[in-house]
Amino acid sequence: MWDLNNKTALVTGGTKGIGKATVLEFLELGAEVLFTSRTQKDIDLVLEELSKYGKKVHGLVADVALAEDRQKVYNYIEKHWEKLDILVNNAGINIRKKANDYSEEEFRKVMEINLNAPFELSRKLHSLLKKSGNAKIVNIASSAAIQDVGTGTPYAMSKAGLLQQTRSLAVEWAVDGIRVNAVSPWFTVTPLTKGLLSERERMDPIIKRTPLNRVAEASEMAAIITFLAMDKSSYITGQNIVADGGMSVNAI
Repeated sequence: MWDLNNKTALVTGGTKGIGKATVLEFLELGAEVLFTSRTQKDIDLVLEELSKYGKKVHGLVADVALAEDRQKVYNYIEKHWEKLDILVNNAGINIRKKANDYSEEEFRKVMEINLNAPFELSRKLHSLLKKSGNAKIVNIASSAAIQDVGTGTPYAMSKAGLLQQTRSLAVEWAVDGIRVNAVSPWFTVTPLTKGLLSERERMDPIIKRTPLNRVAEASEMAAIITFLAMDKSSYITGQNIVADGGMSVNAI
């Protein structure tokens, strides 16, 4: 039963990078998937690319940092599915600046999207997840949540908070049949990191810190997310899987 047959899944930020790879992995394993993006153009491109899956894949314009859009997501799922089996809180941003260069607005934006939105969306969808009786939430955190990796303080703060959110909700919602876990990637090839990873002076130190001697592919992160979304991982909750090619245990 290494599949997601008859499962319904929501992936936020599902048009690029890890989110898109997760949508594809879920579809390949039999799930019906709804993904969100802030732009219709991005949704249309992905739906066209995944057209072979027909009515198994759906896109919805929604900014999950906004209360009205979280309600929009809830209404869509309640109307079309009535319950939700899998929620992947993937949408996130980073503003690469030194701490003293952040404006208050920029700080709040990073925290709102990376930390508050997953919490509020999980709460909004709690009743639909509870109806599943065997639901899973997977939060996409970061290696920056557990050590300094040069991504900037606000980003690291938001992802560290997301890890504690994961642990606390896992305990609180276990009685509702909802498992909550996190995945913490190291540098992964995505549209958001492509520019940075193309600069040799940035890439070389990253590779030096990574025993596997390379950065990750988005599909490798999606595979871990998918395992946590499966019934096969039924005794895992409140955990953070660090997928970093050995970086965090490297002595150098």
